[in-house]
Amino acid sequence: MKLLHLDSSVLGPHSVSRQVSAAIVDRLRQATPGLDVSYRDLTATPLAHLSGLHLAASQGATPDAALQPDIAAGQAVLEEFLAADVVVVGAPMYNFTIPSQLKAWIDRILVAGKTFKYGPEGVQGLAGNKRVIVAISRGGFYGTGTPMAALEHLETYLRSVFGFIGVTNLEFISADGIQVGPEHREKAVTDALKAAGSLAA
Repeated sequence: MKLLHLDSSVLGPHSVSRQVSAAIVDRLRQATPGLDVSYRDLTATPLAHLSGLHLAASQGATPDAALQPDIAAGQAVLEEFLAADVVVVGAPMYNFTIPSQLKAWIDRILVAGKTFKYGPEGVQGLAGNKRVIVAISRGGFYGTGTPMAALEHLETYLRSVFGFIGVTNLEFISADGIQVGPEHREKAVTDALKAAGSLAA
């Protein structure tokens, strides 16, 4: 079984989402002997954001030589995603949504004919055979019924993205309120790590 582990926080060792995503992977390693884990740090080795040249190349135009390495990197992350049985994503909330580095990765895996296709009855997801576990961290509280709920575009966006490509086995572990104060942060991290440690294999 193959597991792909992604992190997108820019905070390095100070990141809560990185801490929780690592705990998730540790739990699955312990529960799954022989688990093949690959890791990608989307901030240490960022993908370029899509441009007109990228889109032209995807439509068959000869890409500029300077773009070739990035096109190859995009193909590599797509193949990496397709090969994974389990995907673990560390995703902090930045300005109410995902980090731009994670968005750049998403733009490389949402590819017509690879992870979804259009048909007479609409869109069909092609990546439904995966388990996706997302470790999210948010500075405040954005749950249903909270005053900030309308600004939550992290979990809601990721649910939409992975649902679009057919993923139904989708789990979230959240650490919320980490900027509210030290006690809130400690409790949020402790609860998230506990949830990670009790994940089913």
